[in-house]
Amino acid sequence: MATAHRVLLIDDDNFFLTVLADVFRGSGFEVFTARDGRDGVRSYLANSPEVVLTDLIMPVMGGVSTCMEITRLAGDNPPILVLLTSMFQGMPHEHEMPDMGAKVHIPKSMKPLDIVILIEQLLERQQFRVAE
Repeated sequence: MATAHRVLLIDDDNFFLTVLADVFRGSGFEVFTARDGRDGVRSYLANSPEVVLTDLIMPVMGGVSTCMEITRLAGDNPPILVLLTSMFQGMPHEHEMPDMGAKVHIPKSMKPLDIVILIEQLLERQQFRVAE
């Protein structure tokens, strides 16, 4: 049996966090959650997730600062960093270089299952690159 991928979800919206966590768990992920960026960084250090999805705007430490701190701490082995935001309503998009700390930006209006599918695709692509 394959080892479950680990994902860290960081969001101050308890309802959204619960729904997203449930969908990821239902898809076979090991899920860690945090309600702000500072706790998210602590959880990252404690659990070493392969993927971090963080809200952009949160109290204590926002998503940009969270992504930048995790990148700094990760060194040569960074997780896939994804910013979730309600600030834009377009399609998810990926940047060549990190923009606001993350290469991938996803609107919060996206269906939770679609977010999981997108993350699975990013993980598959990353594994393919490592195998090359």
